[in-house]
Amino acid sequence: MKLTNEQLLITIGGGTSISGTLINSVIKAFSLILEFGRTIGSAIRYKKSGLVC
Repeated sequence: MKLTNEQLLITIGGGTSISGTLINSVIKAFSLILEFGRTIGSAIRYKKSGLVC
């Protein structure tokens, strides 16, 4: 008897669930990318205007 991938995941259990750790890491990665974009945007704006913080 051959099991399909879906049947195997259901049999093992927990294979299809999303854990809190995964959600937390995705949110942290998104916020890191957002902060990086803000930093780059500020650097470009300061460079264009010639101001130094």
